[in-house]
Amino acid sequence: MLLTAFLKEGTAALEPLYPVREARSLLLMLCEAQLGVQRHTPILEPSYEIPAGRLPSLWDALERLKKGEPVQYVLGFSDFLGRRFRVSPAVLIPRPETEQLVTAAVEILRGLPRGARVLDLCTGSGCIAWSLALEVPGTSVVGADISQEALQVARGQEFPLEAGAQAPVFVQADVLAPEQPFSFGPFDLVVSNPPYILEREKVWMRPNVLDYEPSLALFVPDSDPLLFYRAVAAWSSRLLVPGGTGLVEINETLGAPTAELFASAGFSPVRQMKDFFDKDRFVGFRKSAF
Repeated sequence: MLLTAFLKEGTAALEPLYPVREARSLLLMLCEAQLGVQRHTPILEPSYEIPAGRLPSLWDALERLKKGEPVQYVLGFSDFLGRRFRVSPAVLIPRPETEQLVTAAVEILRGLPRGARVLDLCTGSGCIAWSLALEVPGTSVVGADISQEALQVARGQEFPLEAGAQAPVFVQADVLAPEQPFSFGPFDLVVSNPPYILEREKVWMRPNVLDYEPSLALFVPDSDPLLFYRAVAAWSSRLLVPGGTGLVEINETLGAPTAELFASAGFSPVRQMKDFFDKDRFVGFRKSAF
Protein backbone atom coordinates (compact mmCIF):
# COMPACT_ATOMS: atom_id res chain seq x y z
CA MET A 1 0.00 0.00 0.00
CA LEU A 2 1.26 3.46 -0.86
CA LEU A 3 2.03 5.75 2.08
CA THR A 4 -0.03 8.48 0.40
CA ALA A 5 -3.02 6.12 0.20
CA PHE A 6 -2.73 5.19 3.87
CA LEU A 7 -2.58 8.86 4.85
CA LYS A 8 -5.62 9.68 2.72
CA GLU A 9 -7.67 6.80 4.10
CA GLY A 10 -6.52 7.40 7.66
CA THR A 11 -7.24 11.12 7.52
CA ALA A 12 -10.78 10.45 6.32
CA ALA A 13 -11.25 7.95 9.16
CA LEU A 14 -10.18 10.50 11.77
CA GLU A 15 -12.15 13.46 10.42
CA PRO A 16 -15.12 12.84 12.78
CA LEU A 17 -12.73 13.55 15.69
CA TYR A 18 -10.18 16.02 14.36
CA PRO A 19 -9.81 18.80 11.79
CA VAL A 20 -8.23 17.51 8.58
CA ARG A 21 -4.84 19.13 9.19
CA GLU A 22 -4.61 17.77 12.72
CA ALA A 23 -5.72 14.30 11.63
CA ARG A 24 -3.01 14.19 8.98
CA SER A 25 -0.43 15.44 11.47
CA LEU A 26 -1.31 12.61 13.88
CA LEU A 27 -0.91 10.06 11.12
CA LEU A 28 2.42 11.51 10.09
CA MET A 29 3.61 11.20 13.71
CA LEU A 30 2.50 7.57 13.65
CA CYS A 31 4.28 6.85 10.37
CA GLU A 32 7.45 8.59 11.50
CA ALA A 33 7.55 6.41 14.62
CA GLN A 34 6.63 3.10 13.03
CA LEU A 35 8.16 3.41 9.55
CA GLY A 36 11.03 5.82 10.07
CA VAL A 37 9.80 8.07 7.29
CA GLN A 38 9.92 11.88 7.41
CA ARG A 39 7.01 14.30 7.21
CA HIS A 40 8.11 15.31 3.74
CA THR A 41 8.29 11.71 2.47
CA PRO A 42 4.74 11.67 1.01
CA ILE A 43 5.59 14.80 -0.99
CA LEU A 44 9.10 13.94 -2.13
CA GLU A 45 8.46 10.21 -2.57
CA PRO A 46 4.81 9.81 -3.61
CA SER A 47 5.52 6.24 -4.75
CA TYR A 48 6.81 5.16 -1.31
CA GLU A 49 5.37 1.72 -0.57
CA ILE A 50 4.67 0.70 3.03
CA PRO A 51 6.37 -2.64 3.73
CA ALA A 52 3.65 -5.30 3.93
CA GLY A 53 4.89 -6.47 7.32
CA ARG A 54 4.33 -3.02 8.82
CA LEU A 55 0.72 -2.60 7.74
CA PRO A 56 -0.95 -4.65 10.51
CA SER A 57 0.57 -2.50 13.27
CA LEU A 58 -0.38 0.68 11.39
CA TRP A 59 -3.98 -0.44 11.02
CA ASP A 60 -4.12 -1.44 14.70
CA ALA A 61 -2.78 1.98 15.69
CA LEU A 62 -5.31 3.70 13.41
CA GLU A 63 -8.13 1.81 15.10
CA ARG A 64 -6.96 3.11 18.46
CA LEU A 65 -6.79 6.66 17.10
CA LYS A 66 -10.32 6.31 15.69
CA LYS A 67 -11.57 5.57 19.21
CA GLY A 68 -10.06 8.85 20.39
CA GLU A 69 -6.96 7.50 22.11
CA PRO A 70 -4.20 10.15 22.09
CA VAL A 71 -1.42 9.42 19.63
CA GLN A 72 1.13 9.77 22.44
CA TYR A 73 -0.40 6.81 24.29
CA VAL A 74 -0.57 4.82 21.06
CA LEU A 75 3.14 5.48 20.47
CA GLY A 76 4.12 5.24 24.13
CA PHE A 77 6.05 8.50 24.16
CA SER A 78 5.72 12.27 24.05
CA ASP A 79 8.35 14.84 23.12
CA PHE A 80 9.04 17.55 25.70
CA LEU A 81 11.77 20.18 25.51
CA GLY A 82 13.74 18.18 22.98
CA ARG A 83 13.61 14.90 24.91
CA ARG A 84 11.41 11.85 24.41
CA PHE A 85 9.49 10.84 27.53
CA ARG A 86 7.66 7.60 28.08
CA VAL A 87 3.95 8.09 28.73
CA SER A 88 1.01 5.86 29.54
CA PRO A 89 -2.60 6.46 30.59
CA ALA A 90 -1.28 6.65 34.16
CA VAL A 91 0.21 10.09 33.46
CA LEU A 92 -0.74 13.31 31.71
CA ILE A 93 0.68 13.97 28.28
CA PRO A 94 3.18 16.84 28.70
CA ARG A 95 1.93 20.18 27.31
CA PRO A 96 3.82 23.06 25.67
CA GLU A 97 2.76 25.37 28.50
CA THR A 98 4.62 23.17 30.94
CA GLU A 99 7.73 23.54 28.80
CA GLN A 100 7.49 27.24 29.58
CA LEU A 101 7.25 26.45 33.31
CA VAL A 102 10.43 24.40 33.08
CA THR A 103 12.22 27.12 31.11
CA ALA A 104 11.41 29.64 33.84
CA ALA A 105 12.56 27.21 36.53
CA VAL A 106 15.84 26.61 34.68
CA GLU A 107 16.51 30.36 34.67
CA ILE A 108 16.00 30.41 38.44
CA LEU A 109 18.30 27.44 38.99
CA ARG A 110 21.08 28.89 36.84
CA GLY A 111 21.10 31.89 39.15
CA LEU A 112 21.73 29.67 42.19
CA PRO A 113 24.95 27.99 43.31
CA ARG A 114 25.57 24.52 41.91
CA GLY A 115 23.83 21.80 43.86
CA ALA A 116 20.46 23.50 44.26
CA ARG A 117 17.62 21.31 45.55
CA VAL A 118 14.21 21.10 43.85
CA LEU A 119 10.88 19.58 44.88
CA ASP A 120 8.45 18.74 42.05
CA LEU A 121 4.96 18.19 43.47
CA CYS A 122 2.49 16.14 41.36
CA THR A 123 5.38 14.93 39.23
CA GLY A 124 3.38 12.59 36.96
CA SER A 125 5.60 11.39 34.11
CA GLY A 126 8.57 13.15 35.69
CA CYS A 127 9.01 15.43 32.68
CA ILE A 128 9.56 18.49 34.90
CA ALA A 129 11.85 16.72 37.35
CA TRP A 130 13.98 15.05 34.69
CA SER A 131 14.21 18.19 32.56
CA LEU A 132 15.46 20.28 35.48
CA ALA A 133 17.97 17.62 36.53
CA LEU A 134 19.33 17.34 32.99
CA GLU A 135 19.26 21.02 32.04
CA VAL A 136 21.08 22.15 35.18
CA PRO A 137 23.67 19.48 36.04
CA GLY A 138 24.35 19.12 39.73
CA THR A 139 20.76 19.94 40.67
CA SER A 140 19.18 17.52 43.16
CA VAL A 141 15.52 16.88 42.32
CA VAL A 142 12.81 15.04 44.25
CA GLY A 143 9.55 14.27 42.45
CA ALA A 144 6.47 13.43 44.53
CA ASP A 145 3.16 11.92 43.42
CA ILE A 146 0.34 9.98 45.05
CA SER A 147 0.06 7.54 42.13
CA GLN A 148 2.36 4.52 42.19
CA GLU A 149 1.58 3.94 38.50
CA ALA A 150 2.74 7.46 37.66
CA LEU A 151 5.88 6.99 39.75
CA GLN A 152 6.69 3.81 37.83
CA VAL A 153 6.54 5.80 34.60
CA ALA A 154 8.71 8.59 36.05
CA ARG A 155 11.31 6.15 37.36
CA GLY A 156 11.32 4.32 34.05
CA GLN A 157 12.47 7.30 32.00
CA GLU A 158 15.87 6.63 30.51
CA PHE A 159 18.28 9.47 29.79
CA PRO A 160 22.08 9.56 29.75
CA LEU A 161 23.48 11.38 32.75
CA GLU A 162 26.26 13.64 31.56
CA ALA A 163 28.45 16.34 33.10
CA GLY A 164 27.49 15.67 36.70
CA ALA A 165 23.72 15.42 36.18
CA GLN A 166 21.85 13.38 38.81
CA ALA A 167 18.74 11.30 38.22
CA PRO A 168 15.74 12.58 40.18
CA VAL A 169 14.46 10.67 43.19
CA PHE A 170 10.77 9.81 42.94
CA VAL A 171 8.72 9.22 46.08
CA GLN A 172 5.10 8.56 46.89
CA ALA A 173 3.41 11.34 48.82
CA ASP A 174 -0.08 12.79 49.07
CA VAL A 175 0.31 16.41 48.02
CA LEU A 176 -2.94 17.23 49.81
CA ALA A 177 -1.39 16.13 53.13
CA PRO A 178 1.50 18.60 53.50
CA GLU A 179 2.10 17.75 57.18
CA GLN A 180 2.86 14.08 56.49
CA PRO A 181 6.34 12.78 57.37
CA PHE A 182 8.74 13.68 54.57
CA SER A 183 12.42 12.95 54.93
CA PHE A 184 13.62 15.16 52.07
CA GLY A 185 14.50 18.82 51.97
CA PRO A 186 14.90 21.64 52.55
CA PHE A 187 14.61 22.91 48.98
CA ASP A 188 15.72 25.98 47.07
CA LEU A 189 12.89 25.68 44.55
CA VAL A 190 9.41 24.13 44.62
CA VAL A 191 7.67 23.56 41.29
CA SER A 192 4.28 22.08 40.56
CA ASN A 193 1.80 21.51 37.77
CA PRO A 194 -1.09 20.27 39.90
CA PRO A 195 -4.68 19.48 38.88
CA TYR A 196 -6.43 22.76 38.09
CA ILE A 197 -9.22 22.15 35.56
CA LEU A 198 -12.66 22.79 37.03
CA GLU A 199 -15.27 20.07 36.79
CA ARG A 200 -17.56 22.45 34.91
CA GLU A 201 -14.89 22.95 32.26
CA LYS A 202 -15.24 19.33 31.12
CA VAL A 203 -17.90 20.37 28.61
CA TRP A 204 -15.25 22.17 26.54
CA MET A 205 -12.76 19.31 26.52
CA ARG A 206 -12.19 16.73 23.84
CA PRO A 207 -12.98 13.04 24.39
CA ASN A 208 -9.33 12.13 23.76
CA VAL A 209 -8.52 13.96 27.02
CA LEU A 210 -11.63 13.10 29.04
CA ASP A 211 -11.72 9.42 28.15
CA TYR A 212 -8.01 8.62 28.34
CA GLU A 213 -5.93 10.98 30.47
CA PRO A 214 -6.04 10.43 34.26
CA SER A 215 -8.79 12.53 35.84
CA LEU A 216 -6.90 12.42 39.15
CA ALA A 217 -4.23 14.61 37.54
CA LEU A 218 -6.63 16.96 35.75
CA PHE A 219 -9.65 18.02 37.75
CA VAL A 220 -10.54 19.90 40.92
CA PRO A 221 -14.01 20.47 42.42
CA ASP A 222 -15.82 23.61 41.33
CA SER A 223 -16.42 24.29 45.01
CA ASP A 224 -12.69 24.33 45.85
CA PRO A 225 -10.65 25.22 42.76
CA LEU A 226 -7.53 26.24 44.70
CA LEU A 227 -7.38 23.02 46.70
CA PHE A 228 -3.95 21.99 45.42
CA TYR A 229 -2.45 25.47 45.61
CA ARG A 230 -3.20 25.71 49.33
CA ALA A 231 -1.34 22.43 49.69
CA VAL A 232 1.60 23.65 47.58
CA ALA A 233 1.75 26.79 49.72
CA ALA A 234 1.86 24.65 52.85
CA TRP A 235 4.60 22.40 51.45
CA SER A 236 6.55 25.47 50.40
CA SER A 237 6.20 27.16 53.78
CA ARG A 238 7.47 24.01 55.43
CA LEU A 239 10.27 22.97 53.06
CA LEU A 240 11.60 26.02 51.19
CA VAL A 241 14.78 27.55 52.52
CA PRO A 242 14.55 31.22 53.56
CA GLY A 243 14.61 33.18 50.30
CA GLY A 244 13.59 30.07 48.34
CA THR A 245 11.35 30.28 45.27
CA GLY A 246 8.16 28.56 44.13
CA LEU A 247 6.69 28.29 40.64
CA VAL A 248 3.32 26.76 39.74
CA GLU A 249 1.23 26.29 36.62
CA ILE A 250 -2.34 27.53 37.04
CA ASN A 251 -5.83 27.72 35.56
CA GLU A 252 -5.88 30.74 33.25
CA THR A 253 -9.17 31.94 34.79
CA LEU A 254 -7.83 31.93 38.34
CA GLY A 255 -4.63 33.96 38.12
CA ALA A 256 -5.56 36.66 40.62
CA PRO A 257 -7.09 34.34 43.25
CA THR A 258 -4.12 31.97 43.03
CA ALA A 259 -1.64 34.81 43.44
CA GLU A 260 -3.65 36.14 46.38
CA LEU A 261 -3.58 32.72 48.03
CA PHE A 262 0.24 32.67 48.04
CA ALA A 263 0.41 36.29 49.19
CA SER A 264 -1.97 35.50 52.05
CA ALA A 265 0.25 32.54 52.98
CA GLY A 266 3.08 35.02 53.61
CA PHE A 267 5.07 34.77 50.38
CA SER A 268 6.48 37.95 48.87
CA PRO A 269 6.87 38.96 46.17
CA VAL A 270 4.19 37.02 44.29
CA ARG A 271 3.80 37.51 40.56
CA GLN A 272 1.58 36.25 37.78
CA MET A 273 3.15 35.26 34.46
CA LYS A 274 1.60 34.69 31.06
CA ASP A 275 2.04 31.85 28.59
CA PHE A 276 2.69 31.97 24.84
CA PHE A 277 -0.97 32.85 24.24
CA ASP A 278 -0.95 35.79 26.67
CA LYS A 279 -3.03 33.86 29.21
CA ASP A 280 -2.35 33.88 32.95
CA ARG A 281 -0.62 30.51 33.30
CA PHE A 282 1.98 30.68 36.08
CA VAL A 283 2.45 32.14 39.54
CA GLY A 284 5.88 32.65 41.06
CA PHE A 285 6.47 33.34 44.75
CA ARG A 286 9.31 33.71 47.23
CA LYS A 287 9.69 32.80 50.86
CA SER A 288 10.91 35.54 53.15
CA ALA A 289 14.65 35.44 53.80
CA PHE A 290 14.07 36.40 57.45
